[in-house]
Amino acid sequence: MKKDYKTWFLRLVILFAGLTVAHLGVTLFLLSNLGADPFNVLIQGLHRIVTSAGLSSFTHGMVHMAVCFLIILVLLAADRSYIKAGTIVCMFCGGPIIDFFTWVLSPLRIGSAGMAVKVLALVLGCVILAFGMTIVIRSEAGTGPNDLVAVVISDKTKKRFGIVRVIVDFVFVLTGFLLGGKFGPGTIVCAFLVGPVADFCMPFSEAVVRKFVKS
Repeated sequence: MKKDYKTWFLRLVILFAGLTVAHLGVTLFLLSNLGADPFNVLIQGLHRIVTSAGLSSFTHGMVHMAVCFLIILVLLAADRSYIKAGTIVCMFCGGPIIDFFTWVLSPLRIGSAGMAVKVLALVLGCVILAFGMTIVIRSEAGTGPNDLVAVVISDKTKKRFGIVRVIVDFVFVLTGFLLGGKFGPGTIVCAFLVGPVADFCMPFSEAVVRKFVKS
């Protein structure tokens, strides 16, 4: 039993490390100011619908949280094995981590830099995001609700995660756009890049987790 608790704790630590890396990537992506990530294009569209319905007190963050809760509820009904402690950690810790890195990196003024710097920040951010995400997934302590969509579909259909992630991201973008969300060139780069990079990093991340957590 003591070993089980130690293993569980190590997996949560690895998850948090991966979450931190992933949200460093998200922060670089956001600071490039070249467009929102695919999931947030969906949230933008839903937020527009909600506010148009007269619920102006609902913020973007509140809609984001509501959608994440909805995903969790659907998975609890369909296959609750995907919902773990780390899922809740991802949902509540992502925002504060992004705020921290935004504060640290804001002196670099990436958003007002030249296009070459913005593109470099965008691509680097997507690569770092993908790598951190694979550590979170391979920690087996849970995955963020928005990332779980691609993980579950990949598992159930037996298709490569990278391909599924690209498709899911484009569904997010298209749905969000049709609902009134806005996207930029960075959104498209993110949709095409994160999935394949995650596919490439997955074996390495799995090896790292196995090195620290002995099953």
